[in-house]
Amino acid sequence: MSLLPPGMAVHEARMRQALRQAQRAAEAGEVPVGAVIYNSGHLAGQAWNQTRTLKDPTAHAEMIAITQAASAAGDWRLTHSILYVTKEPCPMCAGAIVLARIPLVVWGMSDPLRGGAVSRFPILQTPELNHRAEVISGVLEEECTALIKGFFKQRRLENKAGDEWN
Repeated sequence: MSLLPPGMAVHEARMRQALRQAQRAAEAGEVPVGAVIYNSGHLAGQAWNQTRTLKDPTAHAEMIAITQAASAAGDWRLTHSILYVTKEPCPMCAGAIVLARIPLVVWGMSDPLRGGAVSRFPILQTPELNHRAEVISGVLEEECTALIKGFFKQRRLENKAGDEWN
């Protein structure tokens, strides 16, 4: 089966789903990153960051969504999937994307300081690994960036008022 990427309107609609997940993270006091996975055109996983809630450093939106999608597919190989995430995946999540064989990753905002997909650590494009993923970045970038920046601006204000958050 050939995986033909959908058009930009579909990418934007699916990124809006990821943004809704990211908003749920923000409402829970988590870093507002959301992810959705479509497998063979069907929604297979959706999640938001839950590291603080679950007290689990691996509970990133991408990791939870990958687990859900693999469970739905009954296979750890997600070779007919597209992952949509509001922020460029970190190195841990990029490693999981490679292991899951996800062929396309679409994100909103890039992370030049810590991005593990292509920006800082180009894990998704490393030829020595057994899989490489295509990427589309900048989909609804302004909305994704505004959500993250707004969240951390609020956290800084709370820190000045004596509320610890780190």
